[in-house]
Amino acid sequence: MTTRVALVGGNGKLGGIIRGVVEELDGFTVAAVLGSGSDLNEMDGADLVVDASTPAVSMEVVRAAVELGIPVLVGTSGWSAERIALVRPLVEAAGTGAVFVPNFSLGSVLGTALAAAAAPFFPSAEIVEAHRDTKIDSPSGTAVRTAELIAAARATPVAAPFADQRARGQQVASVPVHSLRRPGVIARQEAILSGPGESLTLVHDTVDPAAAYAPGIRIALAGAVAAKGVVVGLENFIDIGIGTPRAGRPEAPVADPAAGQAAEVTSA
Repeated sequence: MTTRVALVGGNGKLGGIIRGVVEELDGFTVAAVLGSGSDLNEMDGADLVVDASTPAVSMEVVRAAVELGIPVLVGTSGWSAERIALVRPLVEAAGTGAVFVPNFSLGSVLGTALAAAAAPFFPSAEIVEAHRDTKIDSPSGTAVRTAELIAAARATPVAAPFADQRARGQQVASVPVHSLRRPGVIARQEAILSGPGESLTLVHDTVDPAAAYAPGIRIALAGAVAAKGVVVGLENFIDIGIGTPRAGRPEAPVADPAAGQAAEVTSA
């Protein structure tokens, strides 16, 4: 059986990458490509909606897919936990699935998981993320997801002194996030965790989006077809092999990259 995909935002950067993966993937076909001026009812008849649109219209895409009873895979940035909570009752009532993937890069998913695993052992955590100057939303969906998982892994909020000052970044789940938008960069995130006398920095760079995202897109497509309810994060469809500490556990004192991306761990 072939899964018919309605791709929203198929003419954008991410949409073009997703479209290329779908067209080459056995068992999937692009049934419709929707742009900014398309009627969302054009999604009707698809087996899966993939949203690679913009933060401004993504909510309507998800709602339309749910109303049509079609599972939806969301790659659009800008979906915080609070925003996802707005559509969760609709998804559950419809009995369909909505999968939100902040980043399709396996290296990025691994970097976020490592940051969450380390979070209970350091009182301070901050995130610095950089994207090209054409990215319209800040902070990135990846940074929001990383901050939320860092906070969820801890028993207490991270230490963030002087957070009321604008130069200290935007707090996401108590974690300061600093966004850079500049030419000459594709996507980069640093999660910096600090404690007395030391720091741990987890760095992920995307250097070739098509190569970096394709493996994760294939995994997400397969998982989204059968998903029920709201699923957040590509890690739900792969075994990363990292146990994230549960919130509430006492925090303790601290005693081959995928193609198209680079990762680095530094400790000082």
